[in-house]
Amino acid sequence: MELKILGSSSKGNCYLLDNGKEALMIECGIAFKNVQKAVDFDITRIKACIISHEHGDHAKHVKRCLDAMIPCYMSDGTRNALGLASHPLAHAMTENVLHKIGNFGVLPFDTEHDAAQPFGFLIAHPECGTVLFATDTYYLQYTFDGLNNILIECNYRQDILDANVEAGLIPAKLRARTMKSHCSFETCKEILQANDLSEVHNIVLIHLSDGNSNAVEFQQGIADLTHKIVTVARSGMTINFNKSPF
Repeated sequence: MELKILGSSSKGNCYLLDNGKEALMIECGIAFKNVQKAVDFDITRIKACIISHEHGDHAKHVKRCLDAMIPCYMSDGTRNALGLASHPLAHAMTENVLHKIGNFGVLPFDTEHDAAQPFGFLIAHPECGTVLFATDTYYLQYTFDGLNNILIECNYRQDILDANVEAGLIPAKLRARTMKSHCSFETCKEILQANDLSEVHNIVLIHLSDGNSNAVEFQQGIADLTHKIVTVARSGMTINFNKSPF
């Protein structure tokens, strides 16, 4: 299994778990033509797109996916917020209920964000094992067993954010919104420490803020904490996402 990162920022988010035969799309915040290129224009192997919430950088191109006959799964709140309640390919998921999508199993869980009904996802597949996907949340109330790969938001660091407010680079109102809707570097570390990482192969840091983060320091800090392979997501990356490195 490969993880293909097509976008991981406020400009647009999209990830593919793809083994060349079947793929699961996570988020649809980038132009659909880039998704087509990533699967060599064989969109029939995309079994579905799962969407965390309705904000444009995560869901802007959902109707283009639906037009391409790709089923899209999300919470009922997200579906309503996107105006898709009556669309036959827009499926409402229930938190903590396993949904089978091809050979992928997807278990949605609640997250903490300023959206209608945001979800994170626990994704299972025989090739990549159990994958945690958590973005746009200032905290996670759950811990998870048996993780093999992790994609987790590491959006900002408090001292950088505070310095930008002090310098007048961002308004105080945006600082408050960031702290109540995104995962900080320190909270990311706390989440990782709370979970059993013994079988984890990859930790991928996603959705870093353009101005309130430091990719080099975040990568090194999480690597020092976890002693795992840590990657800061960048558009165009492909990562070996098998259950184990062997």
